[in-house]
Amino acid sequence: MSVFSTNIRQAAAILESGGLVAFPTETVYGLGADAENPAAVADIYAAKGRPANHPVIVHVAPGADIGYWAASIPPQAQALMQAFWPGPLTLILKRAPHIPDAVSGGQDSIGLRCPSHPVAQALLREFKGGKGGLAAPSANKFGRVSPTTAQHVQDEFGDEPLLKAILEGGQSAVGIESTILDLSRLAAHGPVLLRPGHISAAQIADVIGVMPAVPDAAAPRASGTLAAHYAPHTAVALVESAQLDATIEQLHQAGRRIALIGYRAAPNALAIGQTALPATPEGFAYGLYAALRAMDAQGADLILIEAPPADHAWQGVNDRLRRAAHDSAGILERLL
Repeated sequence: MSVFSTNIRQAAAILESGGLVAFPTETVYGLGADAENPAAVADIYAAKGRPANHPVIVHVAPGADIGYWAASIPPQAQALMQAFWPGPLTLILKRAPHIPDAVSGGQDSIGLRCPSHPVAQALLREFKGGKGGLAAPSANKFGRVSPTTAQHVQDEFGDEPLLKAILEGGQSAVGIESTILDLSRLAAHGPVLLRPGHISAAQIADVIGVMPAVPDAAAPRASGTLAAHYAPHTAVALVESAQLDATIEQLHQAGRRIALIGYRAAPNALAIGQTALPATPEGFAYGLYAALRAMDAQGADLILIEAPPADHAWQGVNDRLRRAAHDSAGILERLL
C-alpha cells in the first residue's frame, strides 16, 4: 500500500531493502529503486508496464563519484556537470562494466542525472550514505502523463503493492522531463540531443562550443522518446490558435465533447472543460501535465490544445505535445 510520507530515512531504508519509492524531482516525480539491484529495477518495469529494452535514468547525489557509474567521463561531460548539475540535464555516457545493464535496457550506455529538488537530494544523500544511485523513470504507467505532484502518483498507482511510499515534495518546479544529451559516441557522432527539455541545445552549445546534433538511427534508446508518449487516456489534438474556435464549432456540430487547453485563447462556451496556461515556455511547461490530467477527467471525447509557437524556446514543450498528440490530424479526421 503506497502512502504519503516525508520520512527520508524510512524511504531510504525501503529502497535499500529492494522496495520502490516515488519521490519528487524538479522535473517530475520519479519511481525510484536501487539502480544496482536488478530485481528492484525489474519491479519498476513491472509497476509501470514498461518495455524491458527501454532504459531508465540513474539519479545520483551531489558530488557523487560519476566514475563509479561511467566507464569514462569526457571533458564535455565534466563541463556540463559543472554548469548544470544539480539540475534537469541527463548525460548518456558509456556504462561501467560492473553496473547492471538493467538500467540501460541492455545497452552499453547509462543515463545519469543529479536532481536539484531538496527532497530528492536528501533522499540520495541518505540512501547508501550518498554512494548509491536511484533508477527512476517518471512515476506513471508507461506512455502516460508524468506526475508533477504526489497526488498524481497516488492517482496513477492507487494500491499498487510494489510501491511502498510516496515522498511529498510539492509541485515539480520545471514540470517536464530532463534534457537528455548523448555523449557516449563523441568520436563518431559528437554530442547528440536525444530529448529536449528545460536546458536548451543553445545553452549546451554555450558550454561545450558545439551545437548538439539530432538523433541518428544508431543513437542510444532513451527515456520518453517514443513517437507516442506523455498521453492522457482521452485523445489529444493540437490546433493552431487561428483555427481553434472554428474547430471547436465543427466538433460541437458533430456531437463531440471537447476539453480545451489554451494559452492565448479566450474562453469558449462550447468546451465542457477549459484551462489556460501561461504564455511562456517555462509557465506552460510547469502547468502542462496537471492541465492534461485535469482535462482527462472531464469526460470529453477530445482534448484540444492550442499549439504554442514553433520557436526554439518552446522546443521542450512542443516535443511533449507532439508525442501526446502523435496522431493529431488522424484523430480530428475521425471525429469530424
